[in-house]
Amino acid sequence: MYDLHTHTLFSDGELLPTELVRRAAVLGYDTLAITDHADASNLAHLVESVAEVRDSARCYDVGLLVGVELTHVPPSLIPALARDAKRLGADIVVVHGETVVEPVAPGTNRAACTCDYVDVLAHPGLIAAEDARAAAERGIVLEITSRGGHNRTNGHVVRVAREAGCRLVVDSDTHAPSDLMSKEARWAVALGAGLTEAESREILSLDINRLLQK
Repeated sequence: MYDLHTHTLFSDGELLPTELVRRAAVLGYDTLAITDHADASNLAHLVESVAEVRDSARCYDVGLLVGVELTHVPPSLIPALARDAKRLGADIVVVHGETVVEPVAPGTNRAACTCDYVDVLAHPGLIAAEDARAAAERGIVLEITSRGGHNRTNGHVVRVAREAGCRLVVDSDTHAPSDLMSKEARWAVALGAGLTEAESREILSLDINRLLQK
């Protein structure tokens, strides 16, 4: 089990990183990315701070991915900040996509899907087929989410990803303890998004380390 999109007290989440890791471990997660909201003001701090809990994660047998979620960053600045995050040591860079419930700047999906330093486009809303094809070419994955509001377009994301040959992940966008999904909840989100049982089984059991090797 994995979750590539979670938040802590370092942005708008409710838990310290170690408590988030512990709760994920109890639910059976093997891999957890901590991806707090980031822009130019806090990028370096987030990467440095989350890296400090790698040893704690190992004690709980969880593979911790140090990450950031670039959030409401002007599209033109996404490539440079994503590159900086990787240079600073981030394992994973997520971009806050053009969800239908927030005023994300138009062009954010395109900027993320054409950036070689981005790994995941979170809740991409009504993503265009052209952007999904660009993501597929670069090994960037699109997110199916359990988060209320953001999940309104899961079905569209699945359909466009299929047509574009783009890979998908299922994430929680956790902010509170109750947001972390059980194995059964992950399965329900995948099927509810319109994935077949075979597709769900494949996506929910991805080798994340291999997925991130672009």
